[in-house]
Amino acid sequence: MSLQIATIPCREDNYAFLLHDKDSGETALVDAPEAAPIIEVLESRGWTLTHILITHHHYDHIDGVEELRTKYGAKVVGAKADADRLPALDIAVTEGDTIKIGKNEGTVLDVSGHCQNHLAFHFPRSFAVFTGDSLMALGCGRLFEGTPDQMWESLSKIAALPEMTIVYSGHEYTAANATFAYTIELGNPALKDRILQIIEARAQKMPTVPSLLTDELATNPFLRPQSAEIRQRLGMESATDTEVFAEIRRRKDNFKGSEMPDITEEPCNCAYE
Repeated sequence: MSLQIATIPCREDNYAFLLHDKDSGETALVDAPEAAPIIEVLESRGWTLTHILITHHHYDHIDGVEELRTKYGAKVVGAKADADRLPALDIAVTEGDTIKIGKNEGTVLDVSGHCQNHLAFHFPRSFAVFTGDSLMALGCGRLFEGTPDQMWESLSKIAALPEMTIVYSGHEYTAANATFAYTIELGNPALKDRILQIIEARAQKMPTVPSLLTDELATNPFLRPQSAEIRQRLGMESATDTEVFAEIRRRKDNFKGSEMPDITEEPCNCAYE
């Protein structure tokens, strides 16, 4: 049986995720931005927390770990190579290791780039990957510690998963990411359709996370450096995918737009300069 997954809004724009195996009663948490909303969901569902899986060391992903560990006695799982920056680990893992929640097996992926030793957790039977701040809905994390080469390699690992994989990412940044994406691939009809869906979802105060990997492949510019339109708009027709990715990331870092695009009008080419 696949995992039951609950998406929990935390802080201002973070998400945490509970993964529950009904047969064994085991429940894992991916990231702990804060304890209170996670405890509320656990108590309302009658679940007991047994594992805490940490994607990376940033405070808005680990602040609730100790309170939850103390309350439930959960085992904390994180990157062995980053143990000095994480809460004390009960299980230290590296890429390729297996994590079991009941009979559900997850595989550890090293998706460094946003920071070093960033992990993602892939549970194939549940068609789920938990990506933290690596691949996000219509975006990817800033490169605080990693290089463009490293981040493109990491994103390529996620992109190679089955297309119907559901991507559970760490933040509600989708509207801002859509604003940027439209400036460099406004001719993409799938992106236009997705923007309409985002506008409707956010108007109803509904989350845009998780998302389908197939939608990310069709609309997320950070997974689309091969796009002829993007390459032409950036003047990089003969560049490598990594070089195009690096330029997309550079322009996103300098992007000043904030409003959702009017998809009935072409954006100014200078919007991302």
